[in-house]
Formats: sequence, structure tokens, C-alpha cells
Amino acid sequence: MSELENLPPFPDDVPTHPLLVVDYELLLKRDEAEIDKLWKAATELGFWYLKNHGVNAEVDQMFEMGAETMRLPLEEKMKYEQGDEGMSFGYKAAGANATDENGTLDTVEFINVSKDDALAWPGKVHRDYPSTVNARMESTIKPFIEKSLAVNYTLLDLLGERLGLPKGALEKRHTLEEPSGSEARCIKNPPRPGGISEEKAAIGAHTDFGSLSFLHNRLGGLQVLVPGTSDWQYVKPIPGHAICNLGDAMAIFSGGILRSNLHRVVPPPKEQGNYERWSLVFFTRPGNSVILRPLSDESPMIAEAVAKLPPGRYDTGSTSKDWFARRIKNQRIKNRTGPETWRASRGTEHQPSAY
Repeated sequence: MSELENLPPFPDDVPTHPLLVVDYELLLKRDEAEIDKLWKAATELGFWYLKNHGVNAEVDQMFEMGAETMRLPLEEKMKYEQGDEGMSFGYKAAGANATDENGTLDTVEFINVSKDDALAWPGKVHRDYPSTVNARMESTIKPFIEKSLAVNYTLLDLLGERLGLPKGALEKRHTLEEPSGSEARCIKNPPRPGGISEEKAAIGAHTDFGSLSFLHNRLGGLQVLVPGTSDWQYVKPIPGHAICNLGDAMAIFSGGILRSNLHRVVPPPKEQGNYERWSLVFFTRPGNSVILRPLSDESPMIAEAVAKLPPGRYDTGSTSKDWFARRIKNQRIKNRTGPETWRASRGTEHQPSAY
């Protein structure tokens, strides 16, 4: 797509946070050194690069679908808006969400396509989509989701094994058959010529809602809050490398062994800020009925970790569906009553000062 061609490189003089590079092909071969690297990344920062994942062609096509959708008239896109009741699937207009407890508006628009709707196509599980999405469902969206699921299932299997969980313990909480919040998202953020204050984040500081995020972007903008510090640092995009990160559910299931780290999106640095920023994510989330709690009864390692925590630290008492809907609903600006609304949208590692 023309929007992604001839982009300037990420500047060399902007500080970045290094991520470990994990080779997916070696993971498939169950290379122990590579699995060690995955485990280190998952327990220390919760972010890593993934190379040789085999999804690059589908990623390019998904960006084309996103561009086709964003070119539709706003009136047409708004027919498929996700609404204010906690549904994520559908279109989200710029300015529909708060990025902090003061009610600062976000600047991104995106289209979310449910895993369930894509796999059931031409059937429907959750909702209808714009014509540009429907036209690409079979040829583009379904293959991207299927390949993304294969990657994330591999990661779930390997992490579950290292956590000492029985074979399939995590997979059965993320079955293809049960409806879930799993979705593909294509995001467009407008140029910011000359830059704006980093405090005016395009997407505010957050932990991800679900289990695993499989991210593809072409420009800088993603920042992580480095553990143990108050420093935000850019994550540099590397061509052909996805950025993977863990979400709330994996932190909860593991009793905090796995890390769901705070991150945000700000304008790309320097010359990159003159261009539209496009990104694409597939979010794997647990089935709607799954209770978010530590799996202490299935793993001595998790039980030991939980025993060292304050009682009930990760006992949410919430299903995946309710956890997800709470977070979506309370960041919608139309639902805002005050700072408490934003706070109610937060996840496992909320820090009030982290904007």
C-alpha cells in the first residue's frame, strides 16, 4: 500500500529499549536455547521481537484492507462503530476513547474484526462489518487470523510448559470454538508534523487486555515503561519482525510470573512524525466464560509464586468477557463521569502517574 512505502528510517539518535529477538522457526523445532530466550523475555519485560513467523504477506494485505476501510466516508464507517456498551468489534473513530484520567481524547481510528466472525464467515457470530472488510474476509482477514492463532498457540504451549502446567492447560482456556474477545485490529494515526508533547499520547498507558498480542508496525511510536523506572522508551520497528507482548490474562494465570507491561503509543520520532502511522495487531484473548485467576492448583511453580503475594492479588473474580468489557466500556469518552471512569478501565499494572 502506498501509505507504507518510502518511509524514513527510525532515527539513530533516539534512545530505544532493546528487545530480545526470538526465532519462531527455532521455537517450532523446540530449540531449548530459543525457548530460554522466550522465557526470559516473557518474565522480565513481557515484550520481544519475533522473526521468521511466516505472516509477512498476510500482514501487507491486512494493511491494504485497513487503508481501504479508512478511506470510506466517516458516515459509512460510523454505521459499524463499536458503541459504548463494552463491545470492541467494529470501527472506532478518533476521539472516542480517553487516554488518561483527565479525559484527554485519543487520536487513532481503527477497525477490529472478531476472530469468531472471521472463522465463521460467511456466517456471523457478533456483528456486521463495512463492505471493505467483507470483501477481504475470505482472502485476507481469515488467513491472517489463522496464521496469527497458530503463532500464539505455539507461544501458549511453550510458556505453559515452562510454567509447569499440564499439557493443553492454557490452550483449553483459548479454544477456537468458544466465543472470545480475540480480534484483528488495523490502526491509523494521523501525521504529527513537528511532533507534539509525548504526554499527549495517541493511545494512553495501558496493559493489554488479553493473553498475547502479535503486533506489526512500520514507524516508531510504541513505547514501554521500563520495569523499575519511570522512563518511557521507544521500541524500534525492525522490518519483518513482529513485536509480541503478554497481556493481563497471562499475568493473572501465572500468578505474576509472566509480565504484562505498561506501554503506550506516542507520535513517531522526528521525520517519521510527518507520516501516517499504521499498525496491525492480532489479540489472543481467553474464552468468554474463562475465570481470570491464578492456575495455582495446576502448577506448583504458580502456587509458590502466589504464596509470596498479598492474599487475593490476582483473584479477579471476573470472567474474561467481563474483564474485557469493563476495560473497553470505561475508556469510552461518552461513558466518562470523572477520573474514576478511567481508573476503572485499568488492568493489572495500573500506575496513576503513568500516562
